[in-house]
Amino acid sequence: MKRVSILTTSTEAAQYAAFAHGEMQFAFSLLTSAGPSQLVEGPAWIFVDWVLDDCSGLEMVRRLRSDPRLGDAHITVILEEDDVEDRRRVLKAGADDYAIAPLSRQAMLDRVLALQSGPAVPAADRLIERGELTINLGSEQARWRGEPIPLRPNEFRVLRYLAENPDRIFSREELIDALGKAGDPGYTRTVDVWIKRLRHGLRQAGADHVLRTVHGKGYVFDAP
Repeated sequence: MKRVSILTTSTEAAQYAAFAHGEMQFAFSLLTSAGPSQLVEGPAWIFVDWVLDDCSGLEMVRRLRSDPRLGDAHITVILEEDDVEDRRRVLKAGADDYAIAPLSRQAMLDRVLALQSGPAVPAADRLIERGELTINLGSEQARWRGEPIPLRPNEFRVLRYLAENPDRIFSREELIDALGKAGDPGYTRTVDVWIKRLRHGLRQAGADHVLRTVHGKGYVFDAP
């Protein structure tokens, strides 16, 4: 089943239950000023509140448009009232659309379904580059100094998420949540297996130094 990410700055909306439609699963998750709390795979739809705790909705839109992870996302700003000048400013900042608060779960899903044209995949030329490490999201291939790194799908997803969020320590629980596996206690130790396999693949390529374990806290990708 293909995953469609619905990112929202509302802590309440981020708790909405996922919705299955055909071969697509629409999953809600929280978006903060630090970025997505989960790995974004496939199409992304973002709902930004007009007023946020640490920045304005307009500033959030500008940040999102400069974020390579979310450059193709569809952004809707939720206005507190229907003001013509606010609508103009929202679109000028880079948003695709606007809505008037409050916006229910069903209203959000209706908007996404109305515009969803079908399964999407990352652009073939979309790359994450961290020093001599290159991650191609289209081919799901990681390379070190041009040589492919042998990784299984879950290890690739872990590497991608860590590389998208360099120099940040992630606990097992945070990685489980980021990969959409939250709620299943069996995955707690599975993360250790993924990390072990990932480290093995990196070591084979001569790149094991980019992944560091912080004892008692978790794992971190050290940016070059």
